[in-house]
Amino acid sequence: MGLDTDALRLFVRAAEMLNISAAGRGLGMAPAVSSAKLAKLEQSLGAELLHRTTRKVSLSLEGADFLPFAREIIAQEEAALTALGKQAATLKGTLRFAAPSSFAQLYIAPILPKFLQRHPELTLDLHLSDVQFDLIQGSYDLALRNAPLVDTSLKGRKLADDRRILCAAPGYLNTHGTPKIPSDLTNNHLIAFQNRQPRLLTGPTGEKAVFDPASAKGQLIIDDGQSQVRATLAGAGISLNAMWSVHEHLKSGRLIQVLPGFEAAEDNVLWLIYPKSNVLSPKVRVFMDFLIAEIGAKPPWEI
Repeated sequence: MGLDTDALRLFVRAAEMLNISAAGRGLGMAPAVSSAKLAKLEQSLGAELLHRTTRKVSLSLEGADFLPFAREIIAQEEAALTALGKQAATLKGTLRFAAPSSFAQLYIAPILPKFLQRHPELTLDLHLSDVQFDLIQGSYDLALRNAPLVDTSLKGRKLADDRRILCAAPGYLNTHGTPKIPSDLTNNHLIAFQNRQPRLLTGPTGEKAVFDPASAKGQLIIDDGQSQVRATLAGAGISLNAMWSVHEHLKSGRLIQVLPGFEAAEDNVLWLIYPKSNVLSPKVRVFMDFLIAEIGAKPPWEI
């Protein structure tokens, strides 16, 4: 069964905007043409992709299941045309990108104008959250993940190293004392993410230790990285932070590294990831190259 890629583009855009007429206008189609083209696509698939009422449009269960495949077909067409030298130099369409909110606020948001100036006809749809998500079910083209790349259904390119260290505010340490050995952490207030999972630490000579909020004297649970840093700055306790999130505070003295030499033992890397099954479309490749050139080539927190 052959599928009309223009109709697929219309469906993808309508699913993102939840507005068929507006999606069609963005593709140069009149409202009547958009409705007819979408109806023909649904007829050929034998499924209703979008529920329509007089007031709103919503994605059906079948439409949600089909959406990632529609995006994949479009990406394959774009990649094929690029390989043949027949793709327009101007990038168009929507690129759906997911990233941790804390990192995006500090390093991605400030450079977006530069990227959009180069590619004014490309729409960036950003999903920013420090909570883990399913890349494939979310139908994202690309994501930044600050965790080990263990999912075999994903591929990735390294953006930068992601060292994790223990920090506290001077005021907190003056009040509660500075831990001298890892076991001293149990007598402190520890700030952790919602899962409160213990984190293995490695010392300067290879010794092992554990950052375990559940065994601490007190704990503060925060599911947002920037809020964790702010709470640490305010003297709420000791937290395990990415170097990229605290390096400026360490330089200014507003934060002090606790147990110097001890770092999270995981091989932490900031990965730009995408589903292994996906063809790497030109818009995704260009955005990846941009992020690596602007951030990964010379990470500000390693200078």
